[in-house]
Amino acid sequence: MVGDDLNLKDMDEMQALMAGMATAWHALRAPQRMAILSDFGERTFDQLNARVNQTARLLRDTGLEPGDALAVQLQNRPEMAEVLFACLRVGIRFTPINFHYNADETGYIVDNCEARVFITDQPGIAPEAAAASSRLLLKLGVGCCPEGFTPFEEAIASYSPANITDPVRGSTMLYTSGTTGRPKGVYRRQAPPMRPTRMGTASSYEAATDKALLTGPAYHSAPLNFSLAGPLTRGVGVVMMNKWDAEETLRLIEKHRISHSHLVPTMFHRLLQLPAEVKERYDVSSLRYILHGAAPCPVHVKQGIIEWFGPVVYEYYLATEGGGSYFITPEEWLRKPGSVGKSDFPEDVLVLDEDGEPLPRGEAGYLYFRAPATGRFEYFKANEKTSSSYRGDFYTLGDIGYHDEDGYLFLTGRSAETIISGGVNIYPQEVDSCLMQHEAVQEVCTIGVPNDEWGEEVKSVIELKDGFRPDDRLRDDIIEFARAGLARYMVPRSIDFKKDLPRLISGKIQRGRVRAPYWEGREKSI
Repeated sequence: MVGDDLNLKDMDEMQALMAGMATAWHALRAPQRMAILSDFGERTFDQLNARVNQTARLLRDTGLEPGDALAVQLQNRPEMAEVLFACLRVGIRFTPINFHYNADETGYIVDNCEARVFITDQPGIAPEAAAASSRLLLKLGVGCCPEGFTPFEEAIASYSPANITDPVRGSTMLYTSGTTGRPKGVYRRQAPPMRPTRMGTASSYEAATDKALLTGPAYHSAPLNFSLAGPLTRGVGVVMMNKWDAEETLRLIEKHRISHSHLVPTMFHRLLQLPAEVKERYDVSSLRYILHGAAPCPVHVKQGIIEWFGPVVYEYYLATEGGGSYFITPEEWLRKPGSVGKSDFPEDVLVLDEDGEPLPRGEAGYLYFRAPATGRFEYFKANEKTSSSYRGDFYTLGDIGYHDEDGYLFLTGRSAETIISGGVNIYPQEVDSCLMQHEAVQEVCTIGVPNDEWGEEVKSVIELKDGFRPDDRLRDDIIEFARAGLARYMVPRSIDFKKDLPRLISGKIQRGRVRAPYWEGREKSI
């Protein structure tokens, strides 16, 4: 059994986990416990840990040293976890890449992150993407063998599954999707100090009985951390979905008695739209901890999910860059609907106006977070973008919000999305949240479009539910609905209907892509 050779007598559990030895720890204590179930195979903790060690030895033998980089472009499959934990075990910087990217987008990140190894299961774009970098020492194919690549299974086969005896702590560097330009790598030269938060303690894993459901793509920060690395580090098995589907989610919850998962508001919305007989068909009573964040959630949608799943829905406000550390329990949220919670470190948060002056509670402004003395993020090889985010020891992600009298944060939008019409700021999310309550609206994306007199005017682009006809009568009805729920200046001046709104796999609508066609041919896009 792999694990017997691991000497943990001189290190406590936390040190073992921080050194990337989490799977070794659990392989020693529960070797046959399920670690991963997926469409691409299964692993016990013993099997997972063995392959982590084989992969780690391969990386070292290839010539990688601590601090070197590795890029993966993989679907939700066991190899994603194997490579991740191998990197964390031998000091390598791990960068996952969106598997929906084309060769140019993939090649940019492979080159920009300075990867020495590229691992992929995307044969159609792999050779062209790999050609973007001259640094590559090794190209591996998982479940496929693109031209110029070596099969992953063949590459690791000859290496020992025994535990690495001299682990070196590795790291991750993820790329933000961004609203303009190329994605940016969020880099830290040192690990920031760990501070306990309510989010971490509320999850209350029971390794022997709990199971987590990975619903989103593991190349995204939240699914990677909250539904893959987090549970596995704590000895909790993970059921991996490779493509999200509402009814399949319910089926997996019932079949595997899922206790923990991370969902995004779009998933909540689609689940709630299932027919009543489908929702009633599945037992979801095993759920204890549903975490969500990453995108604003309309109040009525979250209320519907809490009514169905029970008080098990927790929300956070974080970003890939860090900062925020806001968290709210379902009980708190029902008292403060629409809030993303209170900060665990309120002294580290400022709400400032455009001139950098502090604003009182109740007034919306730019949110700034104190950067830690060590472990501050920077955008990799993008000093100008990094410096523009900082104001002294504080930095902003461009989010706008306010604290109420009790210190609860309410987000109103992002600066990059703000519509400025006649000098008045309009936050699209507020309009979206209103229109989402109309019976015909499936999804909505509110944007600013050109107006020669006012600079911008409000337009909502709507994806309709099945059974509704996109005509002028419905358009007028939705605008009247908006007038009843919004201030006059926020009501859309026009509405367009689309069959499918562009969105990231994480569920976020790509507001920039919706907005871009309306500004074509303009010298400025405000």
